[in-house]
Amino acid sequence: MVAVLTEQPDYQRSRKYWNKLKQRLSEEGNETVTNCHQLKLKAADGKRRFTDVANTEQLLRIIQSIPSKKAEPFKLWLAQVGKDRIEETLDPELLAETATKEISQSVEPSGFEQNKSVARRGGNIAGNARKELEQELGHSVITSQNALQLNHVVAAMVEASRDISETESGPERKNESESDAD
Repeated sequence: MVAVLTEQPDYQRSRKYWNKLKQRLSEEGNETVTNCHQLKLKAADGKRRFTDVANTEQLLRIIQSIPSKKAEPFKLWLAQVGKDRIEETLDPELLAETATKEISQSVEPSGFEQNKSVARRGGNIAGNARKELEQELGHSVITSQNALQLNHVVAAMVEASRDISETESGPERKNESESDAD
């Protein structure tokens, strides 16, 4: 991984880079390197040699430590994921949006009733998460500001439902509705 991110084709140089990085991380008090284990893996020369291995969390932390053009997309992604998680913690409605989006992508609903069912499932998941969080904290996470945001979300959902309903009923149905209103 170090060889790829540093664009170093020479094994010895990338090994030296990794050793120096381990030293720097250790001096900073970073325990990532301490927690890396060694396994005997097949080396380029065909022999089995002890090689540093890391889990996903450790790899991501190491990537953050390497100044590299190739590491930058990972760093941006990590920053986005971190930001999203913080926002989900601060705003319980985002849990509902995330759950609903994921369910929708999995189920691929068609039509108003299926979309309504997906929205209800996502809302239930978010509601359960909110209740569990409130039980853990010992207080409500719903504030007047959250309630105001919820009103905006509900209004947007009503608008979207109306638009979907009009689309499903076709233009002739829409024209009938408009003539009834006259």
